[in-house]
Amino acid sequence: MDKVEIVVTGGNGGAGRVSFRHEKFTPFGGPDGGDGGSGGNVYLMADRRVDSLDYFKRRKRFKAASGGCGGKQRKHGSKGDDLKLSVPPGTVVFVKDGDQQVLVADLKQHGEKVLVARGGKGGLGNIHFATPRVQAPKTATPGERGEEHQLVLELKTIADVVIIGCPNAGKSSLLAAMTNSRPRIADYPFTTQEPVLGVVEAGIKTVTVAEIPALIEGAHLGRGLGNAFLRHAERAKLLLFLLDGASPSIADDRKNLGAQLALYKPSLAQKPQLVVVNKIDLPEVEGRLAEIKRLLDPLGEKVFFVSAASRQGVPELVAEMVRILAEVKEDPAISEIPVALFQPKPKVKRSKVE
Repeated sequence: MDKVEIVVTGGNGGAGRVSFRHEKFTPFGGPDGGDGGSGGNVYLMADRRVDSLDYFKRRKRFKAASGGCGGKQRKHGSKGDDLKLSVPPGTVVFVKDGDQQVLVADLKQHGEKVLVARGGKGGLGNIHFATPRVQAPKTATPGERGEEHQLVLELKTIADVVIIGCPNAGKSSLLAAMTNSRPRIADYPFTTQEPVLGVVEAGIKTVTVAEIPALIEGAHLGRGLGNAFLRHAERAKLLLFLLDGASPSIADDRKNLGAQLALYKPSLAQKPQLVVVNKIDLPEVEGRLAEIKRLLDPLGEKVFFVSAASRQGVPELVAEMVRILAEVKEDPAISEIPVALFQPKPKVKRSKVE
């Protein structure tokens, strides 16, 4: 679940009160009905303790608490409690406006939050409607309804390195060999159904690595598991193309992986890249290493040969990843400051109704 749609609604404002003073020795007391309280707001907040959008699969509608009604003796109603929904860091928030989606915020850092539905203002009590002619008004206003918006939440994994490969290339095995992650590993295609994160401990440095489900030809058109997970590569500083050393068309596999990324979003092809050939522990792969080098040489890329099963070549690969990441500058598209669509309005003192 890395893309969901939900509906958020701010709390309704409480109604104003119609009330009159009834103190002893004040038989003709004036109005004293208080205003209703404002409804609660709905916020989305990035929380590093949350790692997926699965919660929003079970529940789709969320509403903040409504404000309390006004009371006697000019007492204001209580304000409705705000509703704060936790999402994983890396969640991009859009509001649906007809057929369009408008960016609300990009919540990358723990603790960042955005207002997505404002609560309604409370109604006015009858004290606001007293005039020289109408000294005992029986008029009060209901509270305003809270805002309601349909949101689209997209999770784009924040990782330094993203592993991309064809089915059965050994992405999960390589992630397990490099990091403390324990992804699902099996000998059939599309074992990985969603992005998996792990952390590489390289001396005093740590590198976050993610693998995404396998890509096949036409993935940018939705084939296989489709392009639903390619968005996770957008934030990466380094792309690692993992090739199956036992593949009879290893050069074509490399070209296809690059083509699928470029067709999905051309800017991905400009990111730093590493090419890694896996399964060199297998006799049939070991026997054709020279052939593999000859097939990949025309691409003009440095190639690393590893075995995720035996960890042969993995330390050298990690060292190269750390070296490249130290030289990579922050992508302006990643460091861009998010701009919230919904900003709190300044409070304006309401004037007395004449």
